[in-house]
Amino acid sequence: MTTTVPETTRVVLPHATETPRHQPIMPAIAWWIIALCLAVLFLYPIYVMLSRIGIDDIAKIFDTSRGLSVWQSAGNSVFVSLLATGIAVVVSTMAGYAFAKLPYRGSKVAFFVTLVTFMVPFQAIITPLYLVLRDIGLQNNLVGVALVLATFNLPLGIFLMRNSFAAIPSTLEEAAQIDGATAFGAMWRVMLPVAAPGLVSTALLAFFATWNEFFAVLILITDQNLYTLPVSIGILSVDGNFGVNFGLMMTGVAVTVIPCVIVYLVLQKYYVAGLLGGALK
Repeated sequence: MTTTVPETTRVVLPHATETPRHQPIMPAIAWWIIALCLAVLFLYPIYVMLSRIGIDDIAKIFDTSRGLSVWQSAGNSVFVSLLATGIAVVVSTMAGYAFAKLPYRGSKVAFFVTLVTFMVPFQAIITPLYLVLRDIGLQNNLVGVALVLATFNLPLGIFLMRNSFAAIPSTLEEAAQIDGATAFGAMWRVMLPVAAPGLVSTALLAFFATWNEFFAVLILITDQNLYTLPVSIGILSVDGNFGVNFGLMMTGVAVTVIPCVIVYLVLQKYYVAGLLGGALK
């Protein structure tokens, strides 16, 4: 015997496999227009820089008749940048690991105070820094400049490394310690390779900031043989009438940018991954 459901009592159920369709916020053409506008905004300064480069300006950049050697300044920049980056990476890694995996009483307050130093303008404390370096014998010294620049890169580096280590499950560290590794061994052999993108991001940001630094070197260095590349190019760009030779300046800027572009292209994959990891955690 079969029963028939009355037409008025049937209930129409939604299809089980039907998924809700998300309406796009803007049509694709709007995103293309925004992307093209941003591309023009960022590429136009590069076009202006390249359009001002001339053969005569290239010859003037490498002319040593004014007592400044671009090659010597580039060597000073490499020394200061590598030393400051190395110090910033080592200290940021140790401090970031301690904040993320070795919490102690007051660690959150210490981390907050570290981040607050972001708000301290560099120009506000350049005079005390000059006096401190003079008292310890590191004024007019590339090592002293590297220490100062490494210190100013520490807050961002600690922030990135702390978030990179915090994103790693603690079970990896515990498993390494069960296998006999010490706390430092677990950090060095297990945690640090996983946090490599954050490490690369910290190193790149510190290197770029140190390589392009102008103000601190101009104040803390008085011997022109110890000038870094941005300071030497700034001085060479000033002509005898206290005007600025923009062609010479743009040529010098292009020379300064080349190492940064090469380093970024080589490590861009880790750089983007590290920034995203530090921003999302």
